[in-house]
Amino acid sequence: MAPPTDPDGITWYAGGDVTIREQPTAQPAATRPPTSLPATPPPAPAHPWLAGPTPDAAAEMVRSMELLINRRLDGVLHGNYQGLTPGHGSEPGESRQYQPGDDVRRIDWNVTARTNETYVREQIADRDLAAWLVVDTSATMRFGTTLNDKAHTAMAAAATVGFLTARNQNRLGAVLVSGPRIHVMPPRAGANQVRAILSSLAGAPTGEGAGAADLAGALERVGAVAKRRGFIAVISDFTGNGWHRALGRLGIRHDLLAISIHDPRELDVPPIGLVELVDPATGTTREIRVTAKIQDRYRAAADAERVARNEAIGRAGAELIELSTADDWLGSIIRHVQERRVQAVRGEAIRR
Repeated sequence: MAPPTDPDGITWYAGGDVTIREQPTAQPAATRPPTSLPATPPPAPAHPWLAGPTPDAAAEMVRSMELLINRRLDGVLHGNYQGLTPGHGSEPGESRQYQPGDDVRRIDWNVTARTNETYVREQIADRDLAAWLVVDTSATMRFGTTLNDKAHTAMAAAATVGFLTARNQNRLGAVLVSGPRIHVMPPRAGANQVRAILSSLAGAPTGEGAGAADLAGALERVGAVAKRRGFIAVISDFTGNGWHRALGRLGIRHDLLAISIHDPRELDVPPIGLVELVDPATGTTREIRVTAKIQDRYRAAADAERVARNEAIGRAGAELIELSTADDWLGSIIRHVQERRVQAVRGEAIRR
């Protein structure tokens, strides 16, 4: 989707394509977000992904994040959780009557024809599920006006999905994208695989000036390597064009979860006067005087882009979790898992 343009010819890149350079002001301790992530390690060189031993700073961050996530998961999730999509799998199960919100692709047409009522075919959850993470670490993700930036929040979301997957000994692979660079990690089981993925995320190239994120290429790559039906979580700010069709093709074969990450300043910018806008992917700059009128147009353009993005994700058949750099990222994901668990329990009760 092209960036919105107002009648005065000013183009707004809402949602992460620009960085607003303003002098940060110190936040009082009482107004800071309640939960902050471990400190981000120093940026990696802007060439290929790091190889070899994990830097000490990145290893310490991974350990702290793992401890935080597992402690929260143990406190709120009880019973047998089969990852983020309980009940989904590749093996057909029993049929049940259609309920609003069910995936129309699972309609059992044979039973529907015999009963004159719409039925859907349940699927037995895979025990050896092949799960994939597609994580965007491009230049637009390295923006944040709170305690965390979008790249750090994306890493935390990847850690949460990864450790949930590892709890059931499912295999987890990853496709990481930074600008035009794509890094593939084959699926393996166990928490060590999650730690390896997080270390690769911590060592990702910065992507500054490397060009727009090739999210469509990353989605095409995971579609080519994921032969069996499985679960794919896509973590990005979903800016730019070209990813809509690639995401839709993935949704035909796989269960999709889209984790969209944004910063509050991407949705609204205060009337602070003259600011310099920088496209981190290309380095292009532009100075704009932000008045109250411009603020209203920016907010309207950002809202329209957000609605269009969410509609495109919905058309692809993906579930959506929206995370903000200022919110409790782990709590948002846990609530999603709990809601899916409740839906699975209700479906089981209806079948009985």
